[in-house]
Amino acid sequence: MAPGLKAVKFSRDWITRPFFAVVLAAAVIFAIFKGKPYLEIAVAVAVLLAAREWHRLVGKGRYGAELFASVVVLWTSLGAFIVWPHDHLLPLLLLVAGTALVFTVALLRRNNPVWQAAGVAYLGLPALAVIALRDFVPHGHGEWVLIGLFLIVWATDTGALFAGNLIGGPRLAPVLSPNKTWAGFIGGMVSAAVIEAIFVLILGGHAVMGAVLGGGMAVIAHLGDLFESWAKRCFHVKDSGSMIPGHGGVLDRIDSTLATLVALAVLVLVLKLDPLFGAFS
Repeated sequence: MAPGLKAVKFSRDWITRPFFAVVLAAAVIFAIFKGKPYLEIAVAVAVLLAAREWHRLVGKGRYGAELFASVVVLWTSLGAFIVWPHDHLLPLLLLVAGTALVFTVALLRRNNPVWQAAGVAYLGLPALAVIALRDFVPHGHGEWVLIGLFLIVWATDTGALFAGNLIGGPRLAPVLSPNKTWAGFIGGMVSAAVIEAIFVLILGGHAVMGAVLGGGMAVIAHLGDLFESWAKRCFHVKDSGSMIPGHGGVLDRIDSTLATLVALAVLVLVLKLDPLFGAFS
């Protein structure tokens, strides 16, 4: 065996994880390119499933009222953005009001009000971001921007999995997530940088800038993963659910995506970054 590598113990996850990752990836790509209302429906369903897991996690079994209020708020905000796409303030105001509503409901029930209310922003901002990135990218081609982002997240996850298992080494954040290593962290960044560089180059953009974006977004993806690990650690839970074999729950699958969606939306829609770096021009 080559120096620095370790023996890898076979796990069923090596089969189920890639299989269901491919199935989910195909569904995401279909929704993005099919057009309205497929992506909107996919986001609404994902929000519902993720909200259920979040409120169940932080409510320790008592989450019905908070979940109902949260889903109503999230769907109302998403619906307002779909119906009035150029009114960017109203959906955000609805999220703020909804956060206060869920906090109040949980407070009256003495059921972790801060954690319960945090779920509205945690899920609501990425839900709005994915629609905004598809429809309001300054240079157009929002569907390719989303594909690029998902490629970054998938490459980060895959690169971290292989590098972490093959190399091992020092733990990244043993208190939050004992299985994550610095090798996985760096492997995820490198994989994301390479994949995004190739993707941008194929589209006709600047590959080096694509690599920079890929590596930077990979860091955000890792932080999103660690945030959910921290939340689960706070409530002594290993997985947010068991809906997706090899991945755990919906939140376990999209934790990195939630963080990167918001980060990219800020870069593109607020700071006016061209995430395709000259492609299609």
